[in-house]
Amino acid sequence: MIHVVGGGIAGLSAAYRLQQHGHEATVLEASDDLGGLAATYSTAGDDVEKFYHHLSKSEETIVELAEELGLGDRVEWLVGKNAYYVDGVVHPLDTLPQIAAYPHLSLYDTFRLGLLTLEIDVRGGRPRFDTYDDLEAFEDVPIKEFLLEHTTRGVYENFFEPLLDAKFGDRKEDVSAAWLLGRIKFRGERDLRRGEILGYFEGGFAVLIDALVDAVGRDHVETGTRAVDLSTAGGAVESITVETESGTETRSTDGVVVATMPNVLESLTGYTCEIDFQGAVCAVMTMDEPLTETYWLNVAHDAPFGALIEHTNFVPPARYGGDHLCYIASYVQDREEDVWRMDDDELEATWLDHVGEMFPTFDRSTVREFRVARNPRAAPVYERGYLDLVVPYDLGDAVAEGVYYAGMASRAQYPERSLNGGVVAGFTCADRIAD
Repeated sequence: MIHVVGGGIAGLSAAYRLQQHGHEATVLEASDDLGGLAATYSTAGDDVEKFYHHLSKSEETIVELAEELGLGDRVEWLVGKNAYYVDGVVHPLDTLPQIAAYPHLSLYDTFRLGLLTLEIDVRGGRPRFDTYDDLEAFEDVPIKEFLLEHTTRGVYENFFEPLLDAKFGDRKEDVSAAWLLGRIKFRGERDLRRGEILGYFEGGFAVLIDALVDAVGRDHVETGTRAVDLSTAGGAVESITVETESGTETRSTDGVVVATMPNVLESLTGYTCEIDFQGAVCAVMTMDEPLTETYWLNVAHDAPFGALIEHTNFVPPARYGGDHLCYIASYVQDREEDVWRMDDDELEATWLDHVGEMFPTFDRSTVREFRVARNPRAAPVYERGYLDLVVPYDLGDAVAEGVYYAGMASRAQYPERSLNGGVVAGFTCADRIAD
């Protein structure tokens, strides 16, 4: 029996792949909910994720998994419109005319930004198409230094810097250019006549989680079961101790895949991970009417959040009983920040005040529900030298034979974390066990 600690997409994927290899596997999830960051709320129609999710065209493994599970026809590729809120104005940035009309970049700035997004290096006056192929070459380069050299000061100060402030706060100087380039590669296919092409499951990501649970077997997925200790003998893992409502028990095991955050790995094995994580506070507003016409609105404004993601400008509101759903999202670098310390009522009052400042016609009486989710470790801080800090898949040398890691600090979640990376990490650990 292989035990998989964590019932998110990485853990469920690991168990699914292990069973394909002929191993018996059981998933142990400490909470009552499966899916991790893809856990959901109920709505008047389909369930919706507590933290916003979509797929990029580059996320091939998760799409292949969906096809294996009979969900290929449930993956929809939709237009996700993007815009930038600056100085009280929403600037659409989807089509070539819209991008060219953006007033906070010069024509030359726009030209250099466009070439970067196409991964074309024109330094020295000669176009090169392979400069950005090796992300590791930029692993120790600060983002500001990279952008000033590869684009212009206007591109950095008037386009990227507000986004970096919202994403990383006072940690932005620590983040590597490899993360930025990886994000450019990671993002969806762009139709310059309509917008970015992004994926979503008909019925939400819950349909994928449910299909994985069914494939693994519900008898092999235990919620409310917290792994608290591993025991080894002769350099190999021997047993795992769990706590349930019924008490504590120790189970013999042939191997353990830890598919959670690295703090859980440390508590179980003593293995320390030096990667810093940032928290996230994410609210879902249920509204009677739309707030904007765009899906993803980056916010360069004195507001305690960095983006408004209007889900029902991406997925039709009819899927949610005609309600309009909008995420308000903020990353947190320090738990002493106000946005983390506020209770839900304080957060709602504060954030809706700022939405009202941004959109004077906003009627807060149209907000019928305001649900808040918090996660203290929602994403890594992709600082310079990050690759030296990732946790190996196989911890046989560092911990004990039979111990593997598929969580957020794995190589599959570099240079950007994603549900696809979770599937890749789970599959990789299962394949190494099988080998």
